[in-house]
Amino acid sequence: MMTRPIHHTFAPLADRRQVLSALAWILRGWKGRKLARLQLMNALEERFGGRAFLFASGREALLALFQGDPERFRKGDEVIVQGYTCVVVPNAVQAAGLVPMYADIEKATLSLDPQAVERAITPRTKAVLCQHTFGIPAPVAALREICDRHNLLLIEDCAHILPDDRGPEDVGSRGDALLLSFGRDKAISGITGGAIVVRTRPAASLLRDYEQQTTSLPRNVILRLLLYPLLYTLARPLYGIGAGKLMLAAARSLRLLLPIVTGEEKHGKQGMVLHAMPEPCAALALQQWRNLRAINDHRRMLTGTYLQACAAHGWGVLHGIRSDLPLQKFPLFMKDAKKIRRELKQRNIHLNDGWTGCVVCPADVRVDEVGYRKGTDPRAEEACEEILTLPTHTGMRMKDAERLIRALHPFLQEHRLDGLE
Repeated sequence: MMTRPIHHTFAPLADRRQVLSALAWILRGWKGRKLARLQLMNALEERFGGRAFLFASGREALLALFQGDPERFRKGDEVIVQGYTCVVVPNAVQAAGLVPMYADIEKATLSLDPQAVERAITPRTKAVLCQHTFGIPAPVAALREICDRHNLLLIEDCAHILPDDRGPEDVGSRGDALLLSFGRDKAISGITGGAIVVRTRPAASLLRDYEQQTTSLPRNVILRLLLYPLLYTLARPLYGIGAGKLMLAAARSLRLLLPIVTGEEKHGKQGMVLHAMPEPCAALALQQWRNLRAINDHRRMLTGTYLQACAAHGWGVLHGIRSDLPLQKFPLFMKDAKKIRRELKQRNIHLNDGWTGCVVCPADVRVDEVGYRKGTDPRAEEACEEILTLPTHTGMRMKDAERLIRALHPFLQEHRLDGLE
């Protein structure tokens, strides 16, 4: 009997509603009023305060923030980012002519360690970018105090978590700017797209000019983006017998699927052209935004299920994880994590999410070209080698989680770690 794949990256948020909406956009074309973009922008402003600006990706939104505040950011200035992050973050810093300065993470959250931030501050530091890694809230109160004391901009990266009316209140509440991403495996998905929400008036007026000057993505690019949920929905149930894998390989060879991170980006390069968020992608993101409470509650349910398994089996849990958090994924630490992922893959359980074996992800990034030197952030380097993450997305059913827990149990009994030392 063919089992469903358990996965992180096979269109994790492409539910039936998104697939049908994407298909409808393809069939009718997508020219017309920019109503979805306007509604999404207004929804973000109502939820977070400040002014929201939409771009074709989170990395472009971050670049626009740096370029849109020339009084604060000048060439050669420094932005503190964490080790254990995605390459698109330091790429945007470098594209703006700034320098990414890496600070280590803390054990409880996999996010910036405030003490490491203090040590990284120099006279050229202008901002701190804190990442709510996998939806575990960063220590924003401590980071806010540091930024206030040193007159630094605090940017919260909320790509992995968007709070709803149940919280968490410690996400998106203290930043001068919030970075949002609507990529394929983020808190919500528009397939692509990103936003920056700013709470400072000078930056808001300049960013409005940048947003209005964006160019449109080519029509063939938008078409390929909309094909993504359709192709993966067709291939996913056939992946365990190899047919789905062949289907996706053929789609890539025909360039029907766009890479999440390009070869140039893996070498530290980001284009300078800013693009508008496509209207169909804004509509898909808006659809999931309106369903955010249900999406988050699903993630909370699976977070609670994994917490119960940890308690029952004696698996170590990071102190920053709580049952009320809608985690984007649930982290565990163990020896031989790479070997365990490889063995589970034989059971159609795919836990490689691109955040393993690399302090700046994905694994084939040239870290020297994004300003990272080996040994700079030892806790981040340790985390990426020993981490195993469990899916919480809406394509993951409760029976899938139970199957995953049963499959993990013998491995974790032998190889588990309580966390990072």
